[in-house]
Amino acid sequence: MSVMKNRAVLRWLVPVTAGVAVIGGGAAVGTFAAGADPALPPRSAAQLLEDLRTSRLDGLSGTVVQRADLGLPPIAALAGQATGNDLAGLVSGTHTLRVWYGGEDRQRLALVDTLGEQDILRNGRDVWTWNSRENTATHRTLPADAPDRATVPVTPADAADRALEAIDPTTAVTVGRTATVAGRNAYELVLTPRDKASLVHQVRIALDAKEHVPLRLQVLADGQDEPAFQVAFTQVDFRTPEADQFRFNPPPGVKVTEATEDERPGPAGKRFDRKDAEKPDVRTVGTGWTTVVVAKIGDAATGDGAKPGADAPDAQMLAQVLGDLPKVSGDWGSGRLLSGKLFSVLLTDDGRVIAGLVTPERLYEAAKG
Repeated sequence: MSVMKNRAVLRWLVPVTAGVAVIGGGAAVGTFAAGADPALPPRSAAQLLEDLRTSRLDGLSGTVVQRADLGLPPIAALAGQATGNDLAGLVSGTHTLRVWYGGEDRQRLALVDTLGEQDILRNGRDVWTWNSRENTATHRTLPADAPDRATVPVTPADAADRALEAIDPTTAVTVGRTATVAGRNAYELVLTPRDKASLVHQVRIALDAKEHVPLRLQVLADGQDEPAFQVAFTQVDFRTPEADQFRFNPPPGVKVTEATEDERPGPAGKRFDRKDAEKPDVRTVGTGWTTVVVAKIGDAATGDGAKPGADAPDAQMLAQVLGDLPKVSGDWGSGRLLSGKLFSVLLTDDGRVIAGLVTPERLYEAAKG
């Protein structure tokens, strides 16, 4: 797990945390107060960041529970159907997963529900996806220059990677309370956006006091006391799993599909050629937590007046869901708004998708450009 591999993050954060950070005009806590439970030696935020940077993880296995309450309309199930991937449903509800980590190029994830199991395994350049419900498997060979990072970001360390990569001097970094996660003592590192336009109130990362590996990540929305998103170990073992855990042996009768480098998964198991897909025109506006992504994807992004073919039931479902979103308009134009506790997405009638961890008003400002 590659938490804090990027030294540029430290260049931003350590100067901020070395002194007395300020949140909302009040002094932030630089070390744990006496009497915290469990009792651990005081560590400053800068020291915890250094612990992250220098930590080494050769392997682990465990159970991860992910909870998401993003305040979204029931669109997650549709996303899963449209992509042919049950993992898309992880954006809502509660999910329990088993994970194994044997190095940057050996990972395994098992999502188990009442209807079956879906596994993703990476062993070197080989990546397998298996669906027990349909008894199908897909094999993909990664290019030689494939990045050494988790294939699917589902562990607290994976989530922490992305949170830490996104921050800059607009972030106040402090130390929270001690905690016990998966039966292990942990420190808590707290990231707080300074820009009030961000819908993220805080990101809290619980670090194992001994291994310095993230055990839990919580994202709190502005004005909310309970996490809108949480991923945490409920059981963890820091021993390296056996090599057999990362080998996929197709069960009897399984239908195996060999994916090429030019293909990507499509709806309901269909496949699209990357070379045939148009690359959207994408740009960003702003920095840090209030960065807004603007993508030009074509006309009728909202689904109004969409005419999917008879052979495109997924497109019809998507158009129906988008059509149910509230209409919005202003001096920037018109469109539909998808808003949750942590993010907002604006789909304009002129074919743009504008999204960010920000209030809708910030999206409207970006839509003027």
